[in-house]
This record gives sequence, C-alpha cells and structure tokens, in this order.
Amino acid sequence: MIILITGASHTGKTLLAQRLLEKYHFLCLSIDHLKMGLIRSGQSSLTPEDDEALTDYLWPIVREIIKTAVENQQNLIVEGCYVPADWRRELDAKYLSEIRFICLAMTDKYIDTNYAKIMAHSCDVEQRLDGFRLPPDSLKEDNRAFIQGFREAGEAILLIDSDYNTQLQSYIDAFGC
Repeated sequence: MIILITGASHTGKTLLAQRLLEKYHFLCLSIDHLKMGLIRSGQSSLTPEDDEALTDYLWPIVREIIKTAVENQQNLIVEGCYVPADWRRELDAKYLSEIRFICLAMTDKYIDTNYAKIMAHSCDVEQRLDGFRLPPDSLKEDNRAFIQGFREAGEAILLIDSDYNTQLQSYIDAFGC
C-alpha cells in the first residue's frame, strides 16, 4: 500500500507522515529530501523556490518510485507538496488501487485564528534551516490554490478548520490498513 500525502505549506504533511510511520511502520519518502538531494548534487539547476517547475521535475520520478513500490509489494508513505492535482492521470488501475491519497489544506479562518500556532509548530518534525515563515496572506493563498486545484481534479481534501490535532488524529484513526 502507498500512502500519498500532499498539501499546502505548513499543513502538517510531514507530521502526518511521521504519525502514520510510527503507527504502521511503513517506509517513508520525503519529496523535499529528494528535491534537496537533486539540487545539492547539481543534478538539477532548479532552486527550492521553483515550486511549479519542481512539481513538473519531481513528480515523474516520484510516480515511478510509487510504481516500483507497488510492483514490489512494499508499503510506502510519500509526502510532499510536489504532487500535481492530476496525479492519477498517468497511473493505471493496478497502481491506483494500491494508493491511499490525502491532501491537507487549511481554511482562511483557521489560518487567521491560529497563525501564531501554525508558525510555532512549523519545525515540530523537521528543523527548517532557514526559519521558513510564510506571511499569513501567502499562507492563505497557498492553501486556497491547493483547495481549488485538487477540488477541480475531483480529489478529497482534509480541510483543517477546527482543532488541528483532533482532525489529524480522526483521520489516522479512520485510516486503517
């Protein structure tokens, strides 16, 4: 089984992946680690700020990793923001039947009410070297883009609009493997 987690910045993709890893003991692939490995090794001239181009560059690689894991009957959690809204388009039913997908996004109201908490928890699982902080308006814009893009593609979104930990835990409890 593949668990594919995407979503806007600061929505807890890595935290969800970590909690699922602890519960199910699946291997985990961070698309951010893949991105930085390719950039730091000189295998790509892209920079961490090239989000759209990075999605186009990274997704074909990630897609083939997912296909390999399915073919090898390996469980894998894949998390990161570089998943296109039409990610299902290039995978046939054999692969899609093995993938559980989730997109995380926060409502504007949640961000307005909890912005300080969101930023305070931005390094709970990973220590961001640059102290990466998105201003509230940029964070809302990023979340709106994920909501719009993935809804238009017909994907379900875990929309964070109330107690974050309760919503995330409810998802984990309902997940079942």
